[in-house]
Amino acid sequence: MAAAWSRIGRGAQLSLSQSLSRTLYEGGVGGATPAEAASALRSAAALSRARGQHVSSLHSLVGRSAGGGHLLQPPSRGIVTTPARLHPASSAAVAAELSDAETREHDPVTAPPRQTPGLGPTRPGEKPRVVVLGTGWAACRLLKDVDTSAYDVVCVSPRNHMVFTPLLASTCVGTLEFRSVVEPVSRIQSALATRPGSYFFLASCTGVDTKAHEVYCTAASVDAQLPSDPYQFKIAYDKLVIASGAEPLTFNIKGVQENAIFLREVSHAQEIRRKLLTNLMLAENPGLSDEEKKRLLHCVVVGGGPTGVEFSGELSDFITRDVRQRYAHVKDYVKVTLIEANEILSSFDIGLRQYATNHLSKYGVNLVRGIVKEVKPTEITLSDGTRVPYGLLVWSTGVGPSEFVKSLDLPKSPGGRIGVDEWLRVPTAPDVFALGDCAGFLEGTGKPVLPALAQVAEREGRYLARLLGKVAAQNGGKAHCAGKADLGEPFVYKHIGSMASVGRYKALVDLRENKDAKGVSMAGFLSWLMWRSAYLTRVVSWRNRFYVAVNWGTTLVFGRDNTRIG
Repeated sequence: MAAAWSRIGRGAQLSLSQSLSRTLYEGGVGGATPAEAASALRSAAALSRARGQHVSSLHSLVGRSAGGGHLLQPPSRGIVTTPARLHPASSAAVAAELSDAETREHDPVTAPPRQTPGLGPTRPGEKPRVVVLGTGWAACRLLKDVDTSAYDVVCVSPRNHMVFTPLLASTCVGTLEFRSVVEPVSRIQSALATRPGSYFFLASCTGVDTKAHEVYCTAASVDAQLPSDPYQFKIAYDKLVIASGAEPLTFNIKGVQENAIFLREVSHAQEIRRKLLTNLMLAENPGLSDEEKKRLLHCVVVGGGPTGVEFSGELSDFITRDVRQRYAHVKDYVKVTLIEANEILSSFDIGLRQYATNHLSKYGVNLVRGIVKEVKPTEITLSDGTRVPYGLLVWSTGVGPSEFVKSLDLPKSPGGRIGVDEWLRVPTAPDVFALGDCAGFLEGTGKPVLPALAQVAEREGRYLARLLGKVAAQNGGKAHCAGKADLGEPFVYKHIGSMASVGRYKALVDLRENKDAKGVSMAGFLSWLMWRSAYLTRVVSWRNRFYVAVNWGTTLVFGRDNTRIG
């Protein structure tokens, strides 16, 4: 009996297949549409999958009948046997479709795409949210001064600390330790670590939707510890502050990115220090020619701005005082060259520039005026064809807009920075502000683009913190609510002067507002004391001031640390 019911089931399936094929290939009554054909194929696949279950149920019924139970009649499925008028190819096509349907039954089900996690818009009654992109001078000054009783603060940056860049060159040769020039952002603004609505996210911002008031971020995960790689999320903002900084300028010179080391981050200083000490030790290996030793120990600095000059001075001091004592076998091969297209320290008074030139030349820095044409792994080619072999190349030629800033659909100021008005707002994007090296005044303001200096960025951060406080006091902290708020006076920058160390306890101090104005302009040991005193008081925290003072004292007494780690 079971075999009979199985044959009935198989016959019903074959009859349905024949009927479907006739519908598909002969058009049926009035012709079958593609949608009807697809629906019919799915019905056939479902019947095929249910076949085993039906036969099993029939077997069970027969078994119960044989045991004395009653026999249930099979239900009618409304299937009518139709004449077989199929072409061979059509029968094969239907059979293949039925086989594919059975195969797809066992395929794993693809999970629906996961929604992007993140922080949603603030609700009524909650504090407005300020999202800050970056942890540079402007961002950290804003974070330090912002009123956290009026705002929740969210900071997004690929680094969790601020770098005190004026003293970064000193860490390359061991005058200061690296931890002395960095300050964790959670110590600058404790709300990021303690307040429920304030956070720091170790991530990079990849996009901004000014209409939806959202930023899109990618976590800075390098070892795939998060659920997905890359791990992306979004943050809704009421106020957005873009202070993501700038990138070193390479002028599209071939080989710079691959072979030069920049001096913008602590990681750059660590790489410079490691390579400098490595080359000093490698040069002592037996069998090396004099030419190879000279190349290994030739340190080239490209860029005659304050960073390049201060690093050259620190390097010259390190060679004169420490290398000659601890690497006596190779001390005569060490050389420092500073390459600049124009004049060094062009923003300083002409008398100070001449003093710096004479001082650096006196203590072994070779000043070369030229333009770099190409950089190779072991040599530089200048525009006049001169080839300069090197073992260490440090590139310090200024900064320009980053790829992130270039990608934003926002107005740009001259030079490619994000354009802002007198109140540091981005005109075409409500509730968006830009600060620091990534921002510049629009031409319509009539103001020049400010220089990429730490003092400019810090003052902008302080100003915006006060402005946001005024906006919050007028109930304008939420998105789209600051339109009629009184912002007060526009931002005005006044230059308070410049300082630069040139090594051997000498420095330059220029306290004039510009090169044509009158004011204090001096150089020498007294200037060096002023330089150190000013930067010691400007270091972010008392902890770091203590670190810097102790490092200076130990270096004076015991010399610089020449331990190579890593």
